[in-house]
Amino acid sequence: MEHRLLGGSGLKVSVISLGTGTFGGSNDFFKGFGSVDASGATRMVDLCLEAGVTMFDSADIYSGGVAEELLGQALEGRRQQALISTKATFRSGKGPNDVGSSRHHLTRSIDAALKRLRTDYIDLFQLHGFDALTPVEEVLETLDGFVRAGKVRYLGCSNFSGWHLMKSLAASEARGLERYVAHQAYYSLVGREFEWELMPLGLDQRVGTVVWSPLGWGRLTGKLRRGQPMPADTRLQNQATASGGPQVSDDLLYRVVDALDEVAKQTGKSVPQIALNWVANRPGVSTVIIGARNEAQLTANLGSLGWSLTDAQRALLDAASAVPKTYPYWHQAQFVERNPFPT
Repeated sequence: MEHRLLGGSGLKVSVISLGTGTFGGSNDFFKGFGSVDASGATRMVDLCLEAGVTMFDSADIYSGGVAEELLGQALEGRRQQALISTKATFRSGKGPNDVGSSRHHLTRSIDAALKRLRTDYIDLFQLHGFDALTPVEEVLETLDGFVRAGKVRYLGCSNFSGWHLMKSLAASEARGLERYVAHQAYYSLVGREFEWELMPLGLDQRVGTVVWSPLGWGRLTGKLRRGQPMPADTRLQNQATASGGPQVSDDLLYRVVDALDEVAKQTGKSVPQIALNWVANRPGVSTVIIGARNEAQLTANLGSLGWSLTDAQRALLDAASAVPKTYPYWHQAQFVERNPFPT
């Protein structure tokens, strides 16, 4: 398993990380992802560690904290072999302060997460989203305090826009506070808007990308086919899950699937393996989070690395997944000599 530096930090992470959104399945939304129980979670962690996967990603809202609990149990007695990544910011209770990135909510969130994960520190603690109501300075000073207290080793954010991230980085530098070294972002062959601003920003500011949903919210598993009914075993059958993810037109989806099928014939690899390989080798990507409902799916996804697409195959996928850009990105793209694609 290849390991890469996480942004501008000295921390090396495996190119593939295991996401725990499938652990638990204790509410309607997460049942669409899966319902992996304690024994299943432990088996998946076993397979990942054997394959060289070192980072495991979770969040306090994943099945209401059950995912963190199962991950903590699975890593019992071997905590030092793993890097734990988790997130907070989204609503975790019914109270007025049970949401957001205030000092109050984040402090309660980190302490609860440490207890559920059965550890005294978290390797990468990320804000799950931007909180426009809490001053950036309050957020960053709170996170800096976690690092100084030894509760957290590295900081990251998720689902920020470009100006959210840049404002935060500037505030960290101005105040001498710990900065974000990672941005967990949605990026896939059916969702490439990340490239327009967040990718060049991450490269410029040395913020490593942690990719979530690299298979386009379950659309690039090879199960969805033009003119065929949607299979029963997909998260898109769950209305709560499907509506909470990225929306993709059928035209774009089937155009990309057709290209993936063509590359699959050339390589002998599966559709999801090709889609994961493409994402893992994009500029600025430090690690790609994969999820799995079962052992077979996990094993197949782990086979997405250790081989390379040709330039022609990448060009085919790039062309099939291209979509019209919004302003100002379509304007900037006309001046390639001044705005080249990131490398």
